[in-house]
Amino acid sequence: MMIPLAALASGDQPMLSFQRSATALALIIFAQPALAVGDLLVAPTRVILDGGRGTELILNNIGTETATYRISLELRRMTGNGQLDEVSPEAVTEKEKATLAMISYAPRRVVLPPNQPQAIRIGARFAADLPDGEYRAHMLFRAIPDAKAATTTTQVKDGLSISLTPIYGVTIPIIVRKGALKASAAISDVHMEKTKEGPALSFTLARSGDRSTYGRIRVTKAGQAKPLYDARGIAVYAEVSQRTVALPILDPAVAAQMTGPVKVEYLEDGEAAGGLIAETSAVLR
Repeated sequence: MMIPLAALASGDQPMLSFQRSATALALIIFAQPALAVGDLLVAPTRVILDGGRGTELILNNIGTETATYRISLELRRMTGNGQLDEVSPEAVTEKEKATLAMISYAPRRVVLPPNQPQAIRIGARFAADLPDGEYRAHMLFRAIPDAKAATTTTQVKDGLSISLTPIYGVTIPIIVRKGALKASAAISDVHMEKTKEGPALSFTLARSGDRSTYGRIRVTKAGQAKPLYDARGIAVYAEVSQRTVALPILDPAVAAQMTGPVKVEYLEDGEAAGGLIAETSAVLR
């Protein structure tokens, strides 16, 4: 997710060294799903921790100039339309405070030369009496621009000018799970609709249980070997029982085939790829 940021927070922490060859880190990046925003490549695109051994994220600067990134945690909540809204400080719950306290990571500031991977170590420790459940924060990677760089200069009165430098960030979910958690899902109200961007496959995705679901949506039609449509990264987080989903159909050829009887499947992705979470049949018009 790309987020324009108006300002940078203070309090950088020293970068901790991490010994690993750049070649090995690059291999890790391309062996799993990655998210690229601007010149920053992040892999994997989500992390699940169970309080045991930690894991690593890999950052890679795919630009042509050295870049500096600050890393932090923030809280976001899913809405009924799948949007992730920031949680204001006064609205933070005790569970969310506990989430921020249990997640550790290092380094918190990195300077990346071009094509130079960097590992970010992530772990979680929670008290034995912590209630079973799923806890989630979002890790934010935001670029710190060169103080001398400016992409837009606007002339104002009295000969003054204002230089504007856009700052972008990418966030990924960090999920901590405690206990034997389960979840199920159901798909309903499948239909095609017209949006400003063009046709879209719309439906309601309901969730029950004590953890989130995450997977891919696959649309198939009888008699056709290949799926008509396949979209990854569809989540329903634990704070909502259902969300509406609208997946744009950008290819006119695919949109033309999205008519008649179809089967819509919600398949596990990521750490449990392939398992069927939910399915339904529909007639698209």
